[in-house]
Amino acid sequence: MTRRTWFITGISSGFGREITHQLLERGDRVLGTVRKAEDAQAFMKEFPDTFASAILDVTDASAVRRVVDTAFAELGTIDVIVSNAGFGLFGAAEELSDSQVEDIVATNLMGSIHLIRSALPHLRKQKSGRVIQISSYGGQVAFPGNSMYHATKWGIEGFVESVAQEVVPFGIGMTIVEPGGARTEFRYGSARVATLTSAYSGTPAHAFQKMLDPKNGLAAGDPKRMAARIIESVDVEPAPMRLVLGSQALDSTIQVLRKRIDGFEAQREIAASTDFPPGE
Repeated sequence: MTRRTWFITGISSGFGREITHQLLERGDRVLGTVRKAEDAQAFMKEFPDTFASAILDVTDASAVRRVVDTAFAELGTIDVIVSNAGFGLFGAAEELSDSQVEDIVATNLMGSIHLIRSALPHLRKQKSGRVIQISSYGGQVAFPGNSMYHATKWGIEGFVESVAQEVVPFGIGMTIVEPGGARTEFRYGSARVATLTSAYSGTPAHAFQKMLDPKNGLAAGDPKRMAARIIESVDVEPAPMRLVLGSQALDSTIQVLRKRIDGFEAQREIAASTDFPPGE
């Protein structure tokens, strides 16, 4: 088994914590970022020789650059960058506050962009590396009551898909991970909810309330199995552009994409009608 060095953001919970634990258990090196030092203490105690941590708020672009530069300087080669930090935000679009909108964009979208841009010069110099962007099947499928989360995930997927084509000549691979619902703190603990109004009571915009309540049944996704598939993807060459995790997520994505293609196919005539005639 190849031993690698990983840089992972947001390891205090969810996929970040599970990926980190599995990697350290098998003997890889991990530098994980946290918002609070105490969130890394358990890993520091159990894996003092292979784990290091850094305090990082991914919304601070200069801090992201400083932490990434320091990590490469101290660790040398870093094989895998995992952009994982992020959170969910629920509520109808007009129920969200300006600060909530700005915070989720700064974290989920701009934070990931800053991280990837900061790592690319180093990966390009070493002529190798893999970037894993944790997204969601919500980067392809949209639900009511989740507009800003979808905005950030659709946005980061477009960014990564473009950059992935730019860095192929330098031996860098990029993968977008699209998990479905999983039994993590993302859904059952850390999800942020807008100040809800009666105007949307009983409408699709508030349907998420049932999903967030464990009493209504738990998500099907197993974080341990999902983390294992993410780790395994690094051995796949060339890097898979997307990795969908969860049967429900894959079925929903395929259904939505088929409907989208049908809609595009139906527009062939009107699309062609806006071209200059041949020869003009």
